[in-house]
Amino acid sequence: MANSGDDDRDARYAAAESVKNSGDLAEAVALIEALIADHPDFALAHSAAAAWCTRLERHAEAVQHARRVCELEPRDPFSYTALSVACMRGGLIPEAEEALARSRMLQGG
Repeated sequence: MANSGDDDRDARYAAAESVKNSGDLAEAVALIEALIADHPDFALAHSAAAAWCTRLERHAEAVQHARRVCELEPRDPFSYTALSVACMRGGLIPEAEEALARSRMLQGG
């Protein structure tokens, strides 16, 4: 049985995603960042924040969140692919290439 903290966390994530889907990306980022403040190890929230900040061209924040996802999910190739995209959009080309290489290595390619 999930504890109430997880239920609250998941409900807050769903609310942020709903706000994003309604078109208010900046408000969705504010909600997801408040969630992250309370649940700093919630990889899915960091992943969403990275993607949404990238769309808002808040590249430094996107990269920070994407790096955190890689720390939390170091064996997930997609985490590194997402980091690569965030870095590329933020102009951090060497780090983007390194993250993409890591993703490929984890995929066995």
